[in-house]
Amino acid sequence: MAIMRYSQPDSDVFGKRFSDIIDEFFNDAVATRRNTFAPSIDISETEKQFVIDAELPGMEKKDIDINLENGRLTISGERRFESEDSGRQYHRVESHYGSFTRSFQLPDNVNDDSIVATYKDGILSVTIDKSEEKMKKQIKIK
Repeated sequence: MAIMRYSQPDSDVFGKRFSDIIDEFFNDAVATRRNTFAPSIDISETEKQFVIDAELPGMEKKDIDINLENGRLTISGERRFESEDSGRQYHRVESHYGSFTRSFQLPDNVNDDSIVATYKDGILSVTIDKSEEKMKKQIKIK
């Protein structure tokens, strides 16, 4: 068996900005801690809604909790590593497992009663309607 040098993907240091390298270093340091991981989150906004998408591959709905308290939306759960059922001997595990918690302070112009969460193909999507009553309005100077 020949020993080959492992080249980590996206490790082109010279083609990156310094801040990207530092971000990658600290993100990797946090992500490689045992028993915890941070799912990737996308937050977008339309004219009438806010949308939060979380990547939670391999999880089931029952393992995900969503809570709203004092205007703070919290998504938490646990992704378990199932290794004892197959009798496999793992040589490398690059997937992240463990518990996670992500919290987001919602803006004042949301309707708390309109929050809807769906989970499909490993993506949790949370939509929150904006409140017409709480929207910003322009005040004209007289």
